[in-house]
Amino acid sequence: MMAKSPPIAVVTGASSGIGAASALALAENGWRVVLVARRADRLATLAAGIAGAGGEVLAEALDAADGAAVDAMAERVRAAWGAPSLIVNSAGAGTWRFLEETTAAQIDAMIGAPYLAAAHTCRAFIADMIAAGRGQLIHIGSPASIIPWPGATAYTASRWALRGLHEALRQDLGGTGVRSSLVYFGEVSSEYFEANPDSHEHIPSLASWIPVSTPETCAGVILGVVRRPRPVVCHPFALRLMAWTAALAPGPTRWLIARTGRRHDK
Repeated sequence: MMAKSPPIAVVTGASSGIGAASALALAENGWRVVLVARRADRLATLAAGIAGAGGEVLAEALDAADGAAVDAMAERVRAAWGAPSLIVNSAGAGTWRFLEETTAAQIDAMIGAPYLAAAHTCRAFIADMIAAGRGQLIHIGSPASIIPWPGATAYTASRWALRGLHEALRQDLGGTGVRSSLVYFGEVSSEYFEANPDSHEHIPSLASWIPVSTPETCAGVILGVVRRPRPVVCHPFALRLMAWTAALAPGPTRWLIARTGRRHDK
């Protein structure tokens, strides 16, 4: 009897943070992992570590917001291993600014990742998943698409686009065996704020009571969603509580976020 092949996962944004930690966790749990990100040197280092530990890995250095590049990557993955049964959309770019402070290039980058990167990666593989009657799409969202805060306009809009993709896919995929999950994390101790040094101070002070998570903790949450798919997951509990409050009392929650967030200089 032939041995069953390990399942295949595609992880975008895999060069750092939640994406890298998730790829490592999946590889440690027996998944073949396709690493997708723009930074080839980071991917090579991560891939070498996974392979050195006995994991199976492919490194694909590309911009996932480029649909043609994603299509070409998908063909290479199918030729090497076959179609994946899991996609983790972790690619994301962000600069927290009022719209008038944001450049056109920054707007394009933020809609590119996460939204376009997630949409193109799902589009490239979703027909395979539907044909197989199984599969899972996990999108890493932002609390900004639960309740927006001031001074992060284009960032917030891009995260709402990702939320819209997830909600639309849930409708599309009913009865197919393919599941879509949107996972929200609070602040994560990754390189994000180092790459965006003028953003951290724009976090509303009301959010200071939400504990900071490590990328490894986030990867553990994602593994939990792989094992038990759910439409929406919030971590940590304090963020889940904020989401409940926003759902039950949206007006007061929005007012509090606005009052404790960044204000236009008068």
